[in-house]
Amino acid sequence: MPAQSCLFLCLKDNFGVLVHDSETMATAAIDAPEAAPVEAALKRTGWQLTDILVTHHHHDHTGGIEALKSRHRCRVVAPAAEASGIPAVDETVREGDRVQVGSLEAHVIETPGHTAGHISYFLPADKLAFVGDTLFSIGCGRVIEGNPEMMWKSLLKLRALPDDTRIFCGHEYTMANISFAKTIEPANALLVAREQEANRLIAQNKPTIPTFMGEEKAANPFLRADVPEVAQSLGLAGKPTWQVFAEIRERKNRF
Repeated sequence: MPAQSCLFLCLKDNFGVLVHDSETMATAAIDAPEAAPVEAALKRTGWQLTDILVTHHHHDHTGGIEALKSRHRCRVVAPAAEASGIPAVDETVREGDRVQVGSLEAHVIETPGHTAGHISYFLPADKLAFVGDTLFSIGCGRVIEGNPEMMWKSLLKLRALPDDTRIFCGHEYTMANISFAKTIEPANALLVAREQEANRLIAQNKPTIPTFMGEEKAANPFLRADVPEVAQSLGLAGKPTWQVFAEIRERKNRF
């Protein structure tokens, strides 16, 4: 049976998401920004929380863990490199590890840059990717604990996922990201189409994710640093690709 998902907002602009295996009834929360919205989503769906899969240590992704674990006795899985900064961890994982949620299998991809030990979870059978704050809809996370070259390599790992992979990220930043992306590729017709679609969804009070990897590859400037026209437009033709990415990221920081 395919995985089911339930997406909801937490805090100000964080996304929470539940992933449910209807075969075994196991349910994982991807991160836990705060407990109350997770509990509300569990009540709406009738699912029982068995696991929390953590992407990184920032409090807006971990603040609800202790309360949820206290109530549900769920397993907490976290990146090995950041486990000391995450509460109530039961199991740590690294690149290439597999995590079972009932019959669902998630592959662990190390995606450092935003934080030093950030990981993403990819469910190949369902083509779902939970990327935390590494990749956003038409954006990427700030490079806080890593460096631009590290972050670019992490984005390349995610970009290699199948085009029809659904991407769940940690925040609702799409419209702000599109406004910036248009300063990098103003003539990108697929970016204009994404803006129209995002406006339609927001007008209906719907989230702008999940997005598809193929859409991100076509319109997200942070995944397009190796497109010659992008480098040329930035005056960086012939420069190492990670330097082109670093320039795009720095421009976004100032935007």
